[in-house]
Amino acid sequence: MPLDLTELARVGRVLEEAHHLLKGEQERLEQQYGPTPYGDSTAGSPMQTLSGIRDLSTAVARALKEVALAAGYSVLGMDQRADHALRLARMRPVAFPSGADRMSRPLGEATVRAMELIRDLGFFHEDIAIEIDVALAAPQATYPPADWDAYAREQRARSERH
Repeated sequence: MPLDLTELARVGRVLEEAHHLLKGEQERLEQQYGPTPYGDSTAGSPMQTLSGIRDLSTAVARALKEVALAAGYSVLGMDQRADHALRLARMRPVAFPSGADRMSRPLGEATVRAMELIRDLGFFHEDIAIEIDVALAAPQATYPPADWDAYAREQRARSERH
């Protein structure tokens, strides 16, 4: 069955806008910190902040690529390939929103806007929206944790709730 190309186009435009915002934020942060800061690897450090923005950007770019493939395959009448690409596009984006957990606070305006766009898109599993809200509300960077044992307990408790 052919995919809804109008909906895919809407999703693709939102993903492109979010990716554009994140790439711009990455460039701003690279100018601020230098392209490859080394040394301090604590949560919120320049090294972790750049790693986080790159993770966010890469995750959105991957989802956009899969949406574009799904649309293209659908137009070509390759419905099985289109369905597969759409399933890949909807998969939990690796490092989104967790990339923000690495970043110093306050998060940049473009990062916040991109995360809100993804949250409001309604394309990914609904848990992503909750995780984005948690990441946006965090008063400071939370990854890597200072206490790995407490972090592991929290992760286990979170997975048991879902």
